[in-house]
Amino acid sequence: MERPFPTVAVVGLGTMGAGVAVAVAKSGRRVIGIEATEDSAARALARIEEATAHAVDRERLTAEERAGLLARISVGHELAAAAGADLVIEEVPEQLELKREVFAELDRICPQTTVLATGTTALSVTRIAAATSRPDRVLGLHFFNPVHTMKLVEVVRTVLTSPRTAEDAAEFARDLGKEPVAAGDRAGFVVNGLLFAYLNQAAAMFESKYASREDIDAAMRLGCGLPMGPLALLDLIGVDTARTVLEAMYEQSRDRLHAPAPILGQLVAAGLLGRKSGRGFYTYEAPGSSRAVDAATGPGLPKVPGREVRSVGVCGSGTMATGIAEVFAKAGHPVLLAARSQEKAERAKAQLAKSLERSVAKGRLTDEQRDAALALVTPVGRYAELADVDLVVEAVAEDLAVKRELFATLDKIVKPGAVLATTTSSLPVISCATATTRPQDVIGMHFFNPAPAMKLVEVVSTVLTSPDVTATVLELTAKVRKHPVECGDRAGFIVNALLFPYLNDAVRMLQEHYATVDDIDTAMKLGCGYPMGPFELLDVVGLDVSLTIEQVLHQEFREPGLAAAPLLEHLVAAGCLGRKTGRGFRDHARR
Repeated sequence: MERPFPTVAVVGLGTMGAGVAVAVAKSGRRVIGIEATEDSAARALARIEEATAHAVDRERLTAEERAGLLARISVGHELAAAAGADLVIEEVPEQLELKREVFAELDRICPQTTVLATGTTALSVTRIAAATSRPDRVLGLHFFNPVHTMKLVEVVRTVLTSPRTAEDAAEFARDLGKEPVAAGDRAGFVVNGLLFAYLNQAAAMFESKYASREDIDAAMRLGCGLPMGPLALLDLIGVDTARTVLEAMYEQSRDRLHAPAPILGQLVAAGLLGRKSGRGFYTYEAPGSSRAVDAATGPGLPKVPGREVRSVGVCGSGTMATGIAEVFAKAGHPVLLAARSQEKAERAKAQLAKSLERSVAKGRLTDEQRDAALALVTPVGRYAELADVDLVVEAVAEDLAVKRELFATLDKIVKPGAVLATTTSSLPVISCATATTRPQDVIGMHFFNPAPAMKLVEVVSTVLTSPDVTATVLELTAKVRKHPVECGDRAGFIVNALLFPYLNDAVRMLQEHYATVDDIDTAMKLGCGYPMGPFELLDVVGLDVSLTIEQVLHQEFREPGLAAAPLLEHLVAAGCLGRKTGRGFRDHARR
């Protein structure tokens, strides 16, 4: 099969355009680079020469490959040169009228067979195509920065883009060594459509002083395995760019979750655009630097001294309870593992022993450390045994009535001054606290699953939690080698409040037939470096669990955009709950 588009023109040779030009030339194609002026053309060519020289230094290219690549690139300042191209890729600044002017002129210059592609990240491809007489041969080709390392290309079709044009563009992307995903023409396409709503929510969370920027970023890195926290990522992308994308998304969706958080406008007005200006949510060594100079290196010190915690009680016999007991025992704390019967407690300790054995097999623990940790765990079949512990961590079923009943029981049993903690991921901590006569001693201590492996613990204070109780749990969490982040008692805390609206948006995208499960998952993994795509993650978490969290978030914030996607509700009603039932968004029984 003949390779599509042997000659490609790239209009606009900034960071993205230059990267695209090099990637295309590397594939053996001829590249016609076009800049606005003679001076800017000379600077663009120098940037390309410098970038390819760095690639040789880093052994991504040989000197011979570089010489051949540069020989295939010509750079000028006359748009008329695009007439010699089979495909024109536009990478000019993100301004709709500027792009429309460029496309109208390209339409006049280029033969009718030439395909015109825009590199826009958020603007309407349809409105850009409308400036031409060939909308069937216009589409979006959204590369990601840096082009030489990012594998993803979003191939964006309008309602008028011909199937052949889209197929040729996808084949072209594959020939560059990229992974194309098909997307329709709506603001943000797949990646930015999901990413920027999440970033906007994080900015609003910080603006409301609900949590610190360090805690928000640490929560999403450690709780979800993301390569960067959302506020650091906003600084990398550029606060002004993020605001532009969100404005475009809001213009199309009218979803309030896409309306840029006011803090974004305030930062832009002050010229605090992120790394490129030297300051955004963080302050950097210099403009363009990646080193933040005012970021905390770890959890902040508590403002008041905490209470002494020697012994710990853990209530429950499931995976979370045994994992939490393991965390404390490995840190040297005596643990009473309390279940509703001695038999259940013994079984829970047996599961803990298996977990410790796996750690030994993987070289993470010595035999002596395993034995020492196991010796510190005592299984008990009565909650009355917890009378003298300094901290009780509840890890029973995620049912408010069950938890309140347990807290009322603990209130009668456990000594005064002990801290009572709940591991709830979505229920109000204050509702557990008010089941006791000592709500000042009750706090949320949200471990993530599996507790021995996951570093993050969300420390959730209610309006009644005593400051020394918060200090106690922050100090203790750090001592057991976990990373505490502090937040208030509202639905979802930090991680789930940011994660599940993103997952819900992905389900909406699917139910609207905008993109496939595989394309959405691929886009988020390749475009954002996420360890799992949204549908992979939903199937792992469980669609029923996800639906419950979505409903809690919607009930708390009453935001229409947070209402659970009907497709998620239908799958749960049909018993398709993800991996645990063999079928969710994918059929796992066949795998």
